[in-house]
Amino acid sequence: MARVRIEYACTACGFSSPKWLGKCPDCGQWGSIVEEVAAGETKYRVALEGVPASKPIPLSEVTESASQRSASGIAEFDRVMGGGLVPASATLIGGDPGIGKSTLLLQAARGYARGGRKVLYVSGEESEAQVKMRASRLGVPGEGIFLLAETSVERVIEAASGLSPAVVIVDSIQTMFTSDLPGAPGSVGQVRESAGRLVFFGKKTGVSVFLVGHVTKEGAIAGPRVLEHMVDTVLYFEGEKGHPFRILKAVKNRFGSTNEIGVFEMRATGLSEVADPSGLFLSERSGETSGTIVFPAVEGTRPLLVEVQALVSQSFLAMPRRTTLGADTNRVVLLCAILEKKTGLSLYNQDVFVNVAGGIRLDETAADLPLLCAVAGSFRDQVIPEKTAAFGEVGLGGEVRAVPMAESRLNEAAKMGFTRVLLPASNAERLSAKTSLSLVPVRHVQEALAAAWKK
Repeated sequence: MARVRIEYACTACGFSSPKWLGKCPDCGQWGSIVEEVAAGETKYRVALEGVPASKPIPLSEVTESASQRSASGIAEFDRVMGGGLVPASATLIGGDPGIGKSTLLLQAARGYARGGRKVLYVSGEESEAQVKMRASRLGVPGEGIFLLAETSVERVIEAASGLSPAVVIVDSIQTMFTSDLPGAPGSVGQVRESAGRLVFFGKKTGVSVFLVGHVTKEGAIAGPRVLEHMVDTVLYFEGEKGHPFRILKAVKNRFGSTNEIGVFEMRATGLSEVADPSGLFLSERSGETSGTIVFPAVEGTRPLLVEVQALVSQSFLAMPRRTTLGADTNRVVLLCAILEKKTGLSLYNQDVFVNVAGGIRLDETAADLPLLCAVAGSFRDQVIPEKTAAFGEVGLGGEVRAVPMAESRLNEAAKMGFTRVLLPASNAERLSAKTSLSLVPVRHVQEALAAAWKK
């Protein structure tokens, strides 16, 4: 029998220590060090059984598996995955409870099972009957999809070795455990070891592995940080409570871009793709409110129209607030300083609140000009014309700078019925095609504010 020792591990980053600490010295988190039982020796006997030893081979003889992508039949999902599922890849997907992670993967399993391929769905939280009930509701047929209600990693690998599936879905990794470690399922050691064995099995046998991960109250995937380093792709499934729309984002992808997003709508029959997200995010927009303007954003290769909202009100605090949702707070503070210095707006005694409707997070500098126009519009209580959009980067001198993909932004605005766009003058000079939009080239924020309210 292996000797048992007590060790302490950080639930945020996986740092281990022989004694308890109040603060993790690696990630700086307070109260994240927990006690767990660790075996004196870790055995990889089960993970290595039946798997041939690796041998060095010339790079010229290695086949490119990334070109053999498998489509799930869900265009939004495949776009975020980089064009499809790569053989022998490992994908981690996280999200709030009830957001639709299991629903999404079960619908994707239907597409992967087409063409005679096998999919093994491992459920550690539900019985086979419960998964079957969901599959019936979603209209997912049983052909090619095999269910396994199991929490032992050894038994999961044994079942997968006998079945030889193309895809293995593990829901969820926090319920898995290995008998070689005495810790409880969900502990740092068990999650790390279970994920490592499943990823190793997939790499050696050519099986694509999906791992569903729980999230903490801060929204990060629970368990050691090393879990995200083990896999090839990390996806987050997000959505507002009580709202039917869901957004799938990739924060890590070794086989594609991390800027792509997929938009879904949760219905009684499952997740439905939203082919026109711009129309979705603008569907409830009111054009008679001051402090709002539309911004043609670009997520990866996809142009997307979102509404930028600002509310400026008299502050009764010694230090006025700068609160943002969906935008960088430091960037908004910088833009407020530019408005005060270059346009004469007195915001030093005003609370400024900024929101991006639809739950979209704006990280590109092209959002500077619409943010600036929205704040100025709310301060002046003037309504920007409903069919006006804006994009452009703003420098500290108040100059409006060019941004990439201007033509894609203009085409999306024209498609959604907008008639007028404020844009950097340098972008307007470089356009290669004519457009039906009324373009308003601006070089300085003073020009932009003077032109924003003209019809």
